[in-house]
Amino acid sequence: MEVEFEPLSPQWRQEPQRVHRRLRDHDPVHWAPEAGMYCISRHADVSAVLKDPEAFSSAAMNSVLTDLGPIGPRFALALLGFLVRTRVNPFEMQRRGSLISMDAPRHDALRAIVNRGFSPRRIAAWEGRAHRIVADALADLRPGTHFDLIERVAVPLPVTIIAEMLGVEPERHRDFKRWSDAIVSVASGAARGNPAASGLLREFGELYVYLRDRARERRRAPAEDLVSLLVDPSQEGVLDELDVIQFVVLLLVAGNETTTNLIGNAVRLLLEHEDVLLRLVEEPALAPAVVEETLRHASPIRLVFRQTTREVEVRGTRIPKDAVLALLLGSANRDERVFPDPDRFDVDRDTRGHLAFGFGPHFCMGASLARLEARVALERLAPELVHCKRVGGELPWVDSFLVHGPARLELERLGPELA
Repeated sequence: MEVEFEPLSPQWRQEPQRVHRRLRDHDPVHWAPEAGMYCISRHADVSAVLKDPEAFSSAAMNSVLTDLGPIGPRFALALLGFLVRTRVNPFEMQRRGSLISMDAPRHDALRAIVNRGFSPRRIAAWEGRAHRIVADALADLRPGTHFDLIERVAVPLPVTIIAEMLGVEPERHRDFKRWSDAIVSVASGAARGNPAASGLLREFGELYVYLRDRARERRRAPAEDLVSLLVDPSQEGVLDELDVIQFVVLLLVAGNETTTNLIGNAVRLLLEHEDVLLRLVEEPALAPAVVEETLRHASPIRLVFRQTTREVEVRGTRIPKDAVLALLLGSANRDERVFPDPDRFDVDRDTRGHLAFGFGPHFCMGASLARLEARVALERLAPELVHCKRVGGELPWVDSFLVHGPARLELERLGPELA
């Protein structure tokens, strides 16, 4: 049975579950001619690819997500302005890539350095700060208040923590969200293939100049922040300037957008499943289970990419060397061969083995921080959500083939008698 599916197309972004099931059942190694890549949809096959970096290189993360598109006169002028402002060659940035697109041994060496900032002790130390951020965001809610849960909680919580980890001054926190949105738009959304549009290269220029200056400052005078941890010359093993910039750019998406969408998806699901919400209010210890089932049921990262280093065979299909594979994490996490009745939101199920944070050597290093932030957000939000209803009509989704979550989640705080 032939299944029509293009992984980069907006057509299947809102509700991809039906086409994913058809892929798993009838075309588990699907050739998408428009994108020019093979789509892998079953859990076993996605897992096998992710844990075999020798046959499946991560370089495709770079080639797919940094596709600059055709370089016309307007784009060339914008690139020249970027180069003059930042003194960074954008093609060198693209060639070098970031941690998610590197293979061993360079990946392992850089990951050992950046892992310093994500030790269990360092992550656990942020729990109190996360509670204060969410409490402050909810402090002025009154009956009749209309608010966007994404703007009020799901964005500021991860943005504030990532910014404070990096030593970013509070007045630049909004800039970090703006830069993060620009990265997602260029890599996987409306501005893909045309970053000269809407001044997005100017946004990148601002970000890169800020990060370059911060890295140089911290190299001269280290402080108690993540950038210092990565560049302090008194340590064994540090990142150079461009690698620091690339890593922080990665953090803006992996540590910010992913957690924002995880929280947004979780709140949406709780509002749709009142029984689970009421249980969570009575049993705050249920929050980790809600987080894990949300990660499985509504994966905040839709897919990742790999490139074959040699001819391979996946489920009987011969795939040539240098082919690009789209690994459909959202499909793998709803594979009924692993998760019975996969379309049901069930916080009592065994979610072990879900691939929301990847698998193998590129397993998300910020997974524990995302889990902590989402857990704290749900513990604090649950008692409020029982007094809220969703308003605003059809839910708008983030415009991206990469990340998945509501762009806005409009709620109204009801009085006790209406809740």
